[in-house]
Amino acid sequence: MSKKEEENKASSAYSAKDISVLEGLEPVRRRPGMYIGSTGVEGLHHLIWEIFDNSRDEAMGGFCNDIEVALMPNNRIRVVDNGRGIPVDIHPKTKVSALETIITTLHAGGKFGDGGYQVSGGLHGVGSSVVNALSTYMYVMVHKEGGIHFQEYSKGKRKAPVKKIGKTDLHGTIVAFEADPEIFSEIKFSLPQIVSHLRQQAYLIRALRVTILDAREYKGKIADQEVFYLRELGMEVPSSTYYFEGGLVSLVKFYNEIQKPVHKNIFYCNKESDKVGVEIALQYVDDISSRELAFANNTHTPEGGMHVTGFRTALTRALNDYAKKNNLVKDGDDAFTGDDVREGLTVAISVKLREIQFEGQTKSKLGSVEARGAVDKVFSEAFGMYLEEHPDDGKGIVNKVVIALRARKAAKAAKDSVLRKGALEGLTLPGKLADCQSHSAEESEIFIVEGDSAGGSSKQGRDRRTQAILPLKGKILNVERARLDKMLASKEVKSLVVAMGTAIGDTFDISKLRYHKVIIATDADVDGAHIRTLLLTLFYRYFKPLIEGGYIYIAQPPLYKIKKGKDITYAYSDEEKVKILGGDAPDMEIDEVPEGEEIEAEEDEAGAPASLKATQGKKISIQRYKGLGEMNPEELWETTMDPAKRVLKRVRIEDAQDADRVFDVLMGTDVPSRKSFIQSNAKLANIDI
Repeated sequence: MSKKEEENKASSAYSAKDISVLEGLEPVRRRPGMYIGSTGVEGLHHLIWEIFDNSRDEAMGGFCNDIEVALMPNNRIRVVDNGRGIPVDIHPKTKVSALETIITTLHAGGKFGDGGYQVSGGLHGVGSSVVNALSTYMYVMVHKEGGIHFQEYSKGKRKAPVKKIGKTDLHGTIVAFEADPEIFSEIKFSLPQIVSHLRQQAYLIRALRVTILDAREYKGKIADQEVFYLRELGMEVPSSTYYFEGGLVSLVKFYNEIQKPVHKNIFYCNKESDKVGVEIALQYVDDISSRELAFANNTHTPEGGMHVTGFRTALTRALNDYAKKNNLVKDGDDAFTGDDVREGLTVAISVKLREIQFEGQTKSKLGSVEARGAVDKVFSEAFGMYLEEHPDDGKGIVNKVVIALRARKAAKAAKDSVLRKGALEGLTLPGKLADCQSHSAEESEIFIVEGDSAGGSSKQGRDRRTQAILPLKGKILNVERARLDKMLASKEVKSLVVAMGTAIGDTFDISKLRYHKVIIATDADVDGAHIRTLLLTLFYRYFKPLIEGGYIYIAQPPLYKIKKGKDITYAYSDEEKVKILGGDAPDMEIDEVPEGEEIEAEEDEAGAPASLKATQGKKISIQRYKGLGEMNPEELWETTMDPAKRVLKRVRIEDAQDADRVFDVLMGTDVPSRKSFIQSNAKLANIDI
């Protein structure tokens, strides 16, 4: 057979029988990332958000004012609301209960027609069905019109038809699910992450009560299918309840509670324009960072979108017009930029749309174009009136922006000076940066180490082709409240900025990053932890895209070097040290001694654990490392720098708003708040002093 005939045969073999048709919810199980973003910790928690959002949409429509979320034993999640209850009558098209249709069918729900929701956070109508598809077990119980209706599911399929199991005077829906371990790499729910997300939702809907129960360790019997709200059982479990009458104003107060306000009155407006509801609250504080909290139909949009664009445009224009009109800026001064007017700003923006368009199922960015014009129009009118009615507030805001403008110009001059110097020196710092030979950022990495001693060992032990070393002297400047010009006046910070290659501020360009692994390597003591925190503050405030892109890492050097005769083992934690030594061995005593001073273990041959049988008659010595400088180059390479053996922790941001508040508390100027935080969390610290 000729080559052409073989090609024709292969082509004709591709026919209709080769086309796969996935039925029901099978597409979700095949490609879960398309529906929940990932199968990691974020995707796992997204299951809770999907079920909660259905209850929240009831609250947005005025049909519900009480939602309870419970973490149950065996990784079960239970969500209850006192809304109208999911319809249970027979659906005219599917010929089965509407409840079954919604839970087992993609793109089925009350968010498409005119009779369900005027405003909802859901766009695709896939929330409940996706959770069903990705759960080993799920049930829904509906209290509606005097009856209790119940149905169970497993991996997207019903276990039996909907059945009526009793009578009730209540109304609402109970949903419980258990995530599928075949789908998720680890099933471990984070209570702080859940509390942070749901507390935020409580702020967005006035007079909505949100209760969170952590009953995972509850030892008593939980008859969760026999009660409506678990809190009514009087269980002694950790719980939180959130209820806010102030809405967005309360949210702004919460984020500014440790800040010094620039103006007394919090701006607030709530109005509809072109069938788009616009609600905004803002306040300026004495800070150089900004906090923008944006929501579309109460769904948090961390990447912003059209509503944020409309707000930013209107804010910049309004403050420029007001400053010129009232002669609050000098002739010849530059116009305010977007960065100027957002410095020190805390704002919450919430829009409500009847037809909403997000960019992606995870709903992180709003794509509805009409939101931009509506926000611009409503905010411009309301904020202009606010500035006229509160002249002292207006003057305070403009003065704050003028300071930001002048600081920006001073910072630009300082930054340009640094970059010019960096270019002249070929982006190397003689005596500081020991650069790598590779010019490929993808394979290059830089170790930021503490002090000359660690710098010397790491320079000798590194792979010169791909690993660069930048030793820093002492503790760098705390940049939390330092402007760019002061920051770049710091020799250590300047060295780091030049070494990174990305520039900083408005000229930051991540594509010019010279190393795709930026590794913080500090000593395992209090000073090392402080230096690491200062570096993380710098990266979070000025190089956040590097954290978001997964370029920032923390090295994990060993704590102990254990020698059994000629055998050497490294332990990276106290638990690992115990495991290496064989656990709590009876009739055996080992003292930690300085390097080189070996002791012989006293062992009882009959009672020694199996892991120590091979060590009998051998001397065991343990060295406790206090700093990287104590290791010789070979040890540092083998334990901390060798890509084949080392352990690195990647730094990531789970909740940007909470991270922002923590940095404000720990690194800002509010001493009482920092003291309170330390006292509250002292027991969680693991510090080797």
